[in-house]
Amino acid sequence: MAKASKDKSSQHTPMMQQYFALKQQHPNELLFYRMGDFYELFYDDAKQASELLDITLTARGKSGGQPIPMSGIPYHAAEGYVARLVKFGKSVAICEQVGDPATSKGPVERKVVRVVTPGTLTDEAFLEERRDNLLCAIYGHDQKFGIASMELSSGRFNVLEAPDQEALLGEIERLSPAELLVSEDSTLVDVFSGRVGLRKLAPWNFDFETAERLLTKQFKTQSLQGFGCDDLPNAITAAGALLSYARDTQRSELPHLTAIAPEIRDESLLMDAATRRNLEIDSNLMGGHQFTLAALMDKCGSAMGSRLLRRWLNRPIRDKKQLELRHEAISQLSDTYLYEDLLATLKQIGDIERILARVALGSARPRDLARLRDTFALLPDIQHQLANSTCALLNNLKGTISEYPELSDLLTKAIIENPPVVIRDGGVIAEGFDPELDELRGLSENAGQFLVDLETREKEKTGLSTLKVGYNRVHGYFIELSKQQSDQAPTEYIRRQTLKNTERFITPELKEFEDKALSSKSRALSREKALYEELIQRLAQDLNQLQNTAAALSELDVLVSFSERAISLNLVKPELTEETKIEISAGRHPVVEDLLDDPFVPNSAQLTHDHSMMVITGPNMGGKSTYMRQIALIALLAHTGSFVPAESAVIGQLDRIFTRMGSSDDVAGGRSTFMVEMTETANILNNATSQSLVIMDEVGRGTSTFDGLSLAWASAEHLAKLGSLTLFATHYFEMTELPELFKNTANVHLTATEHDDHIVFMHSVQNGPASKSYGLQVGQLAGVPQSVIKSAKEKLASLESDHTSIASKAKPTAPVSDISPMQADMFLSPVNDKLTEILDNVSPDETTPREALELIYELKKALTS
Repeated sequence: MAKASKDKSSQHTPMMQQYFALKQQHPNELLFYRMGDFYELFYDDAKQASELLDITLTARGKSGGQPIPMSGIPYHAAEGYVARLVKFGKSVAICEQVGDPATSKGPVERKVVRVVTPGTLTDEAFLEERRDNLLCAIYGHDQKFGIASMELSSGRFNVLEAPDQEALLGEIERLSPAELLVSEDSTLVDVFSGRVGLRKLAPWNFDFETAERLLTKQFKTQSLQGFGCDDLPNAITAAGALLSYARDTQRSELPHLTAIAPEIRDESLLMDAATRRNLEIDSNLMGGHQFTLAALMDKCGSAMGSRLLRRWLNRPIRDKKQLELRHEAISQLSDTYLYEDLLATLKQIGDIERILARVALGSARPRDLARLRDTFALLPDIQHQLANSTCALLNNLKGTISEYPELSDLLTKAIIENPPVVIRDGGVIAEGFDPELDELRGLSENAGQFLVDLETREKEKTGLSTLKVGYNRVHGYFIELSKQQSDQAPTEYIRRQTLKNTERFITPELKEFEDKALSSKSRALSREKALYEELIQRLAQDLNQLQNTAAALSELDVLVSFSERAISLNLVKPELTEETKIEISAGRHPVVEDLLDDPFVPNSAQLTHDHSMMVITGPNMGGKSTYMRQIALIALLAHTGSFVPAESAVIGQLDRIFTRMGSSDDVAGGRSTFMVEMTETANILNNATSQSLVIMDEVGRGTSTFDGLSLAWASAEHLAKLGSLTLFATHYFEMTELPELFKNTANVHLTATEHDDHIVFMHSVQNGPASKSYGLQVGQLAGVPQSVIKSAKEKLASLESDHTSIASKAKPTAPVSDISPMQADMFLSPVNDKLTEILDNVSPDETTPREALELIYELKKALTS
């Protein structure tokens, strides 16, 4: 709160006293205080808005003896400013004048009618149309966390529970909420500190009994048992806090929230936060949305279809029956090319999911109703296009996509073809819909002709050539005469206004018309607004059925998009099996392939119970990372119901996908690159099962050679014993000895060849370990100066020479077979040739004490040289 608000209220003007009272109720929001045609911000709010929006900060007048910092926003342009503030993570309280200035004593009564926060947006102008905008709440302690998520703009309301903090972080990464609610006394405040949109609520907001009461009242049920939430107490507690917060911001009962749906983690293919980032499902490593799996797979016609597609990709399912139904639908849509006609129709469908939310909240705009009208007109076309379907899923969707002839006819008759953005000034209801409105409009619209006729008649009657009939907003209708002819005005002319060169008059006839014409405008607008409200209320009566239709259209849209992608990207239907296995023939990375001008080099993969780990070697830039990611993405796509980029694919039952790739530090969290690497590795080793797909890339590279190699070896050994389906990429050639110890492990490598001292990457996966690392060649490609490359080659030759000498004399501590002669074996014991030569020439039995002392000095010198 601004410092001035702490002063005694009597020191401030009545208007500022009113402002402070309202601001006290909304200390954490920027208060938009309506004054005439502007929303004004004062004190700290004004300073923040001025900085964020680049608007002028003024200091007009004083209150409590101090200047008042102030900045203003034109009310008609407020939407854009609010949208910008919300993008900065700010919340805005909209304060309107609700009293009548004509009858108010002192300041006009004002109240906050809505609070706009990042997670509670419903206005079209504030939202990204093809991305969810979620409000989430978390409640829990120790190792059990409840998560509730709500999309107010569509009416989706979900709950789930996470067994530990790592799972919690993975779910929050998946949901990516615009706003996150936590209790201010929770340890989660520290976990999510610095996150944009974090809101700390008082602890009393998180109470199970209160939550249960609020939710049952919202859904008009006796209990939550029917929703399957009985065993989710922490999630229900979070959901109660979420519902209370949403109601408070919207000043509404939220009638479009009619159910709450639990999400069961074991029903989905789980991925932690690091895995989601590494696979670039919906966000690339730079934080953008280009060149991601979602961007490639999204060819949906409607915005609501795009949002559902992203939810499917972020939460792949394990239900084999449901996945096969999706595969069957895609086959029928693509084999018959039915997807083309459906896609053309779906592109004309409005975002009725979000429109219906605005209908429920009473904030739907005229163009929302026009889009609904146009969508209703298209539903018979979709029914006709699906008429010959033999697929169970498509037939089910067809049955859910109802037709609404009554509502379609109503909106067609009621709304003009291209309505204005808002109802404020009227002009929305079509002519012929309501006789009373037509009559009132006729009075107003015929005013011009009446005035022309009156002027002609009065001129003929009076013979006054300067007589004119006019109108202005201040004085209304009038008859105007020049000064020279004004004294000849008839007696029934009543003087209304004297100007410099003219006089203005009113007559009883003109006064009567004025009363009718002016009142007809306001009465017509009032009638039109009442009719518009009736339309909203009529649509709300069928809200549940309309929401079901929107959900079915969204699902159909995703299936159509997957069908289009199957044809355009040459994808194939995967075979799903109950076994835990991945067998891919000529698989491709879909995103990389789409970006390449040259043909993508496909590669196969086989991971089974008897062949569960592949140790992958080869040069940097050789394609190891792409190869591993493409296998994970193929498995992920198969579990969303999509076809996959391969010649053929058999995908078995997986429970989780883990990835440990790349190197990055966590400066804010005080964690080094190696600490991040080890934390992610620990999570995998602690949580992977024999049904998990694990991708490990360069484990142990962030520390010393011996430490790193030891950690990499032990990690791979653990996963080999566990039987997880594992791709383990490494530059430690010692790791290629694992197949000697574990029969379920095999070596593969990415090929490269040298030509004229340059490296050519073949991007082809072959059996066996790589022969060398090609590190110097890659450095040369990166632009390392030739002098450095030359020096490195000399040093490499020296090291290889030393290694050859060592290897010929030293006995390895572990079996060695295919280790490259170019790579020193870290398990060999290094021996100093000089020491060996000295000791070979010593006869201990013949050495005198003095010679022995000299020998010690000589050995020490040789050891340090």
